[in-house]
Amino acid sequence: MGSVAVIDHPLVQHKLTLMRRKETSTNDFRRLLDEISILMAYDVLRDIPMHEVTIDTPLETTTARVIDGKKLVFAAVLRAGAGIADGMLTVVPGARVGHIGLYRDPKTMVVVEYYFKMPSELSERDVVIVDPLLATGHSAVAAIDRIKEYGPKSIKFVCLLACPEGIGVLHRAHPDVPIYTAAVDRELDDNGFIRPGLGDAGDRIFGTA
Repeated sequence: MGSVAVIDHPLVQHKLTLMRRKETSTNDFRRLLDEISILMAYDVLRDIPMHEVTIDTPLETTTARVIDGKKLVFAAVLRAGAGIADGMLTVVPGARVGHIGLYRDPKTMVVVEYYFKMPSELSERDVVIVDPLLATGHSAVAAIDRIKEYGPKSIKFVCLLACPEGIGVLHRAHPDVPIYTAAVDRELDDNGFIRPGLGDAGDRIFGTA
């Protein structure tokens, strides 16, 4: 099985608790998602490649390390993943952004792709797939399947909440892809919702509940 990193920083956990509350407004939910995404980025990108450049400080010339943000891609699973990507772009504004549109056919329960747009030369980039919830795991697997067709340097999957069922599905299909999450909740219910969870992330972000 692959790895699961639970980001348990107090600020992350505090904001996640506020997001779980059913009385949290759409505006507050969206703001908290932005803030928690920024905080999670520090752990998710801890091993991002760096290189040395020569700079002039007010006192002398020296060498220092920087990242190449253009080599990083945030791949947002539509529609809710865009909220996490926006937050992470705050700290890595040079990153590229891709989008994967997926939905589950209500009759067959098969994941259907309706949109796919990624930056060019994906084989030279590190990809971070973002989606607020890892529930059944089928959308995550479909997204990783598609991106692997382009042979990126690395893939990570980032979500706010995961559950044991979704983690198992993802790691059976892609044991090489690490999962980063703020919490692993108890279970998946018969309707495909994570419990205790936070409801439908897309509806809460866009106020469409």
